[in-house]
Amino acid sequence: MLYPTIDPVAISLGPISVHWYGLMYLFGFTGAWLLGRVRAARYGWTAEQVEDLLFYGAIGVILGGRLGYSLFYDFTNNIEHPLNILKIWQGGMSFHGGLLGVLIAFWLFSRKTGKSYFEISDFIAPMVPIGLFFGRIGNFINGELWGKVSDVPWAMVFPHGGPLPRHPSQLYEAGLEGLVLFVLLWLYSIKPKPLGAVSGLFLLGYGVFRSIVELVRIPDQQYGYFAFDWLTMGQILSLPMILLGVFILVVAYRRPNS
Repeated sequence: MLYPTIDPVAISLGPISVHWYGLMYLFGFTGAWLLGRVRAARYGWTAEQVEDLLFYGAIGVILGGRLGYSLFYDFTNNIEHPLNILKIWQGGMSFHGGLLGVLIAFWLFSRKTGKSYFEISDFIAPMVPIGLFFGRIGNFINGELWGKVSDVPWAMVFPHGGPLPRHPSQLYEAGLEGLVLFVLLWLYSIKPKPLGAVSGLFLLGYGVFRSIVELVRIPDQQYGYFAFDWLTMGQILSLPMILLGVFILVVAYRRPNS
């Protein structure tokens, strides 16, 4: 199957170019905003609080995601060319770095509003996979983060991936980390759950899905495999998420009156 080559520039008006990768972030935040307004009435949030939280979250995602990628995946190159850190439109965003940025943003929002940390994270967790879905579609349009060589019928020949067809691992992640995780969290959170449980399920679900897809995704060139010819940086960074997610779920359900 041939990769459907898509111009990474969605709109070009003179010297101004709007890239699909940037639009994917816009779509993700717009989707989160719409879903947040739906959840607001059920959880006693105001529309203004939802918008403020998404603003805090957007700053955390962009700064944390870009700095995380620079630190975890492209440290040497960005030390030599520090201005590359600002070139978000070229791709290169780390989910794990973005998560750390968002956690800091939640802490700041908690101090501002007086809401508890898990009250905030439980509220927004089901909306996060929407952003992950669009982000992975952005990776696919950029023709980056492809998978291993494969003979499955849907394998694709990527422009910069050599002559052999490969797993479209970006689409796998869009499906698992995006659509499947969204449905799982949305249905799970319809009825009241113990404080922190929704957040714990998000961490567990993302960590598991990311680790699975890493098995068919090409490891980062600068690191390769750390062990066993399959252990990647993505799996190493996901393991703490899985363990923390399980821990939070256990504590949430063991808490009195849960």
